[in-house]
Amino acid sequence: MLRQLLQDCLLYLQLQLLTGDICKLWLSVPEQTAVLRPHAVAAVLRNITFTQERYDSFIELQEKLHQNICRKRSLVAIGTHDLDTISGPFTYTAKAPDDICFKPLNQKEESTATELMRLYKNDSHLRHYLHIIEDEPHYPIIYDSNGVVLSMPPIINGDHSKISLKTKNVFIECTATDLTKAKIVLDMMVTMFSEYCAKPFTVEEVEVVCPDGSTCLYPDLAYRKELISGDTINQKVGIKESAESLARLLTRMCLKAEVTGKADEIEVEIPPTRSDVIHACDIMEDAAMAYGFNNIARTKPKTYTIANQLPLNKLSELLRLELAAAGFTEALTFALCSQEDIADKLGKKISDSRAVHISNPKTAEFQVARTTLLPGLLKTLAANRKLPLPLKLFEISDVVLKDDTTDVGARNNRRLCAVFYNKIPGFEVIHGLLDRVMQLLDVKPSRDQGYYIQAASDSIFFPGRCAEIISHGKSVGCLGVLHPDVINRFELTMPCSALDLDIEPFL
Repeated sequence: MLRQLLQDCLLYLQLQLLTGDICKLWLSVPEQTAVLRPHAVAAVLRNITFTQERYDSFIELQEKLHQNICRKRSLVAIGTHDLDTISGPFTYTAKAPDDICFKPLNQKEESTATELMRLYKNDSHLRHYLHIIEDEPHYPIIYDSNGVVLSMPPIINGDHSKISLKTKNVFIECTATDLTKAKIVLDMMVTMFSEYCAKPFTVEEVEVVCPDGSTCLYPDLAYRKELISGDTINQKVGIKESAESLARLLTRMCLKAEVTGKADEIEVEIPPTRSDVIHACDIMEDAAMAYGFNNIARTKPKTYTIANQLPLNKLSELLRLELAAAGFTEALTFALCSQEDIADKLGKKISDSRAVHISNPKTAEFQVARTTLLPGLLKTLAANRKLPLPLKLFEISDVVLKDDTTDVGARNNRRLCAVFYNKIPGFEVIHGLLDRVMQLLDVKPSRDQGYYIQAASDSIFFPGRCAEIISHGKSVGCLGVLHPDVINRFELTMPCSALDLDIEPFL
């Protein structure tokens, strides 16, 4: 009954929007915003009544939308304002940071945008959004007709137009890099809270003037219809229900459904509150949820298949067993690390690496995806250096490297890394481990059809104590005694030798 009531309310909302008077407010979007956040939509909720519970829910809904569909404000930023404290028309533009000056939300004094960015760098909530615009020469800003700042999206609203429990008319604006997402967010805001207006389920449209001079009316509140056969739903879900029964199930999920009369065809109406329904598969999923997953009879699959382990994973598992049998202890380290770990501490430049960077890292310890397993093992040695010597560790895991030939611009690479830490370098131990691994891989020591090592130079290793591993004419890794500077940077005090080997060519 509650879901059916919501359906009726949404339909009523649609009718009120289409037949009501268009709001005289309008929002102008000039060309200056095209580079930053080119889209803006807006709507007005008139004569709304807030209680403390409704107000808290209103703020919480904004935060939830910011975190999920808005992708932490990078796609859409929502601003809500007390309309009685401002006057239209409104202008959405972009200005230099030093030219923007206003009193931000919950602050006592006016500040320029430059000062605000410095202030919010230490704010536990807002500092996560500063990177979106802080490097831009101009910041987006929204003014009313009197020059009062409504907001500086996506960072902060102005204190002048903040809403409170006494607010009666709410102006909602959304600025975005994705117009579709902006429409969805605006529709969600007005449909959820229009029921608290004096005339329930009504919303006033706002005219948005685009840079090319064209105008659009928002909110959209678009309903759409999909046709799906009952037999298709039954086959995909694994049930046997009539088209009429399936229509009732979908209506329970806030998807108004009716049988068209053409065979078992069902017409499903998608309301603006169900932006998650994108494909027919989403309708089938709703039918399954309404039917009850536990009520679906279990059946045996018609096609039997036998799963096999991926060859690369199978080879990795076999090598892990053999390295453990050789006296080495396996370590499992983080796939993310700091830039310092893969660059400065190894005597390399981060610009020369093929590292994949995290765009907004939460901590300095996890800034990039590792390009080598060695730093993780050396940090493990440092954490366990009080244990009896020698320490022999290995890891077989993926590293991540930039690769322009792949569709995502990066690829995983399975590598084997081992370290020997003792009072003596132990190069012969690491060399012996390499020979054992090659023996297991059935690669014979030969310059033509096998493997061999040759002298090399690398900032990681001590000069004259580094060798490159060549297999079938290609370089597949290196081994040697670590440079004393590298050892010291990882807070180690004893000599250490290491082996780094790419195992993918041996599949």
